Amino acid sequence: MAYSASFSSSVCFHCSPSPPSPTPTPNSIPRFSPRLTRPPSLTTTRPLTLPPPAALPTAVGDIDGTSLAVLGGGSVAALAAVLSLTDPERRRKLQAVEVGGGDKEVVKEYFNNSGFQRWKKIYGDTDDVNKVQKDIRLGHSKTVENAISMLLDEGPITGLTICDAGCGTGSLSIPLAKEGAIVSASDISAAMVAEAQKQAEEQLEDKNAMPNFEVKDLESLDGKYDTVICLDVLIHYPQSKADGMIAHLASLAQNRLILSFAPKTLYYDLLKRVGELFPGPSKATRAYLHAEADVERALKKVGWRIRKRGLITTQFYFSRLVEAVPA
Repeated sequence: MAYSASFSSSVCFHCSPSPPSPTPTPNSIPRFSPRLTRPPSLTTTRPLTLPPPAALPTAVGDIDGTSLAVLGGGSVAALAAVLSLTDPERRRKLQAVEVGGGDKEVVKEYFNNSGFQRWKKIYGDTDDVNKVQKDIRLGHSKTVENAISMLLDEGPITGLTICDAGCGTGSLSIPLAKEGAIVSASDISAAMVAEAQKQAEEQLEDKNAMPNFEVKDLESLDGKYDTVICLDVLIHYPQSKADGMIAHLASLAQNRLILSFAPKTLYYDLLKRVGELFPGPSKATRAYLHAEADVERALKKVGWRIRKRGLITTQFYFSRLVEAVPA
């Protein structure tokens, strides 16, 4: 069986007046559009087709195929044996050595070079994309759309100060500026920031609404904003560092913090491991999945709670979106 995506026009948010029960099951969580049809158990006797996790919402990259076939009927043990032969950590360490640093340097190098060209296409509107890239484009655009809906649920955002942390090519910053927000946008990649600036100059008629674009990593961000938004960036941070990043972003926000991250579940973790069997030239950065309970715990430590949550999924894109407010 294969994952399939179904779409609806409605946007559904789940509000939490008080902290929810830990570790909700996939079937218990309201999901944004598009929705994900859960596959049958891995113990099925029919062949199971797994969508490659290379398309998780980050620079993990894209692949040329549309699925990876895994033997069905008692194949879990066989799959585990195959996965045990891989050594993604060793490959990741070699990547870091090549650029002379750790995760941050690998990400910076990637998004200033080959990754910039790849993700510029994915975030753009050209037809020069393959099936997987086009699907990721749809998933990312849904995440942006739902993040903006979260903001507008509380009323107009005209005059609100918003920090877009990890702005990429401006796919969130520009719509926010069009809505009248005062936007400060940053990215670790100078190439991405230059492209975002270019896109904003082309799309914004009111030049006074231009976001303030800067080349900065998350650790370097400062100031105070009504709202801080960080979409599809935490996948570059292991949980030990993500806790600190979440705390830092919360310290910059006065009223709201909106985050998206690749959810860590048994199924998604398996997809990621399978993808690491086929590294390919495009998988130039590490991909870290995060359990929603861990993100919620990090927010709680600094006095914040999750008020809205949802899941955006397509065939090759999975992203948890949460809005947090001071507790």
